[in-house]
Amino acid sequence: MKKLFALLAFAGVANIAVAAEVVGDAKAAVNKVSMCIGCHAIPGYKATFPEVYQVPMIGGQSEKYIISALHAYKKGERNHPSMHGIAASMSDQDIADVAAYYSQQK
Repeated sequence: MKKLFALLAFAGVANIAVAAEVVGDAKAAVNKVSMCIGCHAIPGYKATFPEVYQVPMIGGQSEKYIISALHAYKKGERNHPSMHGIAASMSDQDIADVAAYYSQQK
């Protein structure tokens, strides 16, 4: 039992260490933001699925905020079907890269 507990504790620490190593690369996101540009790069754009929704401009938002929002969409904690579908397809590295990219925009 002690060995199982030690193994689980080690796995948890290793998982935290891997998650902490994800660092966003804005240059790597250039090929990843095509899904975002169609809505988030148009001033005053309103999406009509599933209802009329004012799409926010995300350029210049804080990196932490974008990461938090994308993870919340991915987990279903934020409710928007289109954003959930997009975020669910993104890896942690993709999310970090996109957040780094948009945090540097104006």
